[in-house]
Amino acid sequence: MAVSDAELTVEVTGPVATVVISNPARRNALTPAMWRQLPLLLDRLEADPRVRALVLTGAAGTFCAGADLGDLDELLEAGDASIAVAAEERLAAFGRPTVAAISGACVGGGCQLAVACDLRLAAADARFGVPPARLGLVYPAPTTRRLARLVGPSAAKHLLFTAELIDAGRALRIGLVDEVLPPDDLAARVGAVTATIAERSRLTVAAAKEIVDERADADRIAWWHGQVRESGEAREGVAAANERRPPRFDWTPPTR
Repeated sequence: MAVSDAELTVEVTGPVATVVISNPARRNALTPAMWRQLPLLLDRLEADPRVRALVLTGAAGTFCAGADLGDLDELLEAGDASIAVAAEERLAAFGRPTVAAISGACVGGGCQLAVACDLRLAAADARFGVPPARLGLVYPAPTTRRLARLVGPSAAKHLLFTAELIDAGRALRIGLVDEVLPPDDLAARVGAVTATIAERSRLTVAAAKEIVDERADADRIAWWHGQVRESGEAREGVAAANERRPPRFDWTPPTR
């Protein structure tokens, strides 16, 4: 996975996988090799039955300063078919809940990946920006639409038109992040959130993710309701609530 000092590292601890972006010489900017590697890592983690949640973060107090623009010709030629968009789409489609744990710079490609996660928890020192207007680039259409769905058209336009950096407080106000924590508390809070998710019904969580993301058509939604009836998850949940004990949810995603 390593390219010089630039690498993506993966650690699975219990039910939580953590992917760390590390490129210390470039404030964790993503090289082409790192963009290409991310979907492969996600494929592997999605196939791991232990993994019930995924955290994406950056090394050494910085999330990601963007894409390494060393090969500009490749970027201009690819347009919306770029390796960055492919990585973003794979992250958005990951079959388990994803949480971006954000400290320091979260700019350009870093912001692109953070927005593709299900949840974003930020340290108070985090800074966010979408810089294509400073570079003369067109932000990819899938990325632009995902940003606008998250923060609304006006806030998205402000980020895109001005290319200004915003602080964590403003990011929270516009809905770009879900929580802002003191830097020393971020890791513990991310751990608590992912631990809670891992305790919940995987069936409920997986169905909710597909439906919220508008990836489930009517037939798929009917399939989910069928899974509830066949799995016994709801009966177990109600019985656990009545008996005042933790539920023992055992549904696992069927192999497609």
